[in-house]
Amino acid sequence: MKLQKTNISFSRIQQLALPAIVAGIAEPVLSSTDAAIVGNIPEFGTESLAAVGIVGSFLSMLIWILGQTRSAISAIVSQNLGAGKLKGLDSFPAQAIYFNVGLSIVVLLSTYFFVEEIFGLLNADGLVLQYSIDYYNIRVWGFPLTLFTFAIFGLFRGLQNTFWPMIIATLGASLNIVLDFLLVYGVEGSISPMGIEGAAWASLIAQGVMALLAFAFLLWKTEVSLKLRFPLHPEIHRLVSMSFHLFIRSVALNAALLLAVREATALGKEYIAAHAIAINLWLFTAFFLDGYGAAGNILSGKLLGARDYKGLWVLTKKVTLYNIVVAGILMLIGVILYKPLGLLFNKDAEVLGIFYGMFFLVLLSQPLNAIGFTLDSIFKGLGEMKYLRNVLLGATLIGFIPVLYLSKYLNWGLKGIWVALLVWVGYRGVALLIKFWRKYVPLAQA
Repeated sequence: MKLQKTNISFSRIQQLALPAIVAGIAEPVLSSTDAAIVGNIPEFGTESLAAVGIVGSFLSMLIWILGQTRSAISAIVSQNLGAGKLKGLDSFPAQAIYFNVGLSIVVLLSTYFFVEEIFGLLNADGLVLQYSIDYYNIRVWGFPLTLFTFAIFGLFRGLQNTFWPMIIATLGASLNIVLDFLLVYGVEGSISPMGIEGAAWASLIAQGVMALLAFAFLLWKTEVSLKLRFPLHPEIHRLVSMSFHLFIRSVALNAALLLAVREATALGKEYIAAHAIAINLWLFTAFFLDGYGAAGNILSGKLLGARDYKGLWVLTKKVTLYNIVVAGILMLIGVILYKPLGLLFNKDAEVLGIFYGMFFLVLLSQPLNAIGFTLDSIFKGLGEMKYLRNVLLGATLIGFIPVLYLSKYLNWGLKGIWVALLVWVGYRGVALLIKFWRKYVPLAQA
């Protein structure tokens, strides 16, 4: 059977990337909205912002660790699509989704009863610790819902569709924003202000709605059945293997992010509040850049399945260039809105002073993010999970941690933490460039 050539034109890449950008920023929008709203609570706003920053980082760690199965699902589906073997997947989608949700429940139960100790390890204490526990104990129940949604997004991506995830994510993020205002500040005469707990409920409800929408679109727009059938599909073994490598990778990734939170918290509540603003903006831009990475992820898997290495080389150059342009635009916006972005999250003069003194490092990270995140997504589409694991281990152990503690010794404060993050991202980009050049460029030139 002759396979149809994969379309990697500018218009096709935009068709995949633009909806993926909108869908990708849904999770950071949930956390950023919570941070911006609670950071402006008249009483204890700084403590609330610090708590959301700590919990948001921890939950992002859990979501990223287990959410990586979305990339594995997408890679397997897209490669089978490119090879003309899609019909042979039959029972795989349902088994993959149950696998994802089952893992999330195990992790939820293993952390739920130890949150005070976990946040204590992140240097949270006093009112910040209490607010962290209050916020986490509500929002954590959205974790399995998010993993269910991510698994379905992975199926859609593998089928070369980012439009429906965009619709789902946009509706969820919009609902979260509306509920944040209603529940955090309250409505006089009808809804009592709930403070930081209101922000948690807003996120949980939004995640529940997104899960229901994902389920509905899966039934409506595909022929995929969620009926669990045995025996296990042969691709499940590859899914587990890929997910294991991505699990280790994500542990290394989030170890770096959590160490950054821990060291920022140790500097004082104003520093962790400033770091919370910076990391929320960084995550927002990271997921924004991931849109073109998603296009590369989706198309690279299909190209690999079809053994079109020349097309893969052309695709990689295109999406990397597009993302560098996007990074430049994000930097320009950051320069123009340097002061307003801080005021959006908090009005405390000391917090803002710390934030303004280091935000330029967040902006400088954008080109490095563009290269690293784009290649990272492409390598996921190619199924190179073991190499991605090794790169993150190296970036964290060889790049981030030594620079972090050197900067601590030199008393660089929050700036030092972000210098370490720049080294961390740069290491990833360089390592992936070298691997692609050595392995896939020769195949394209053969």
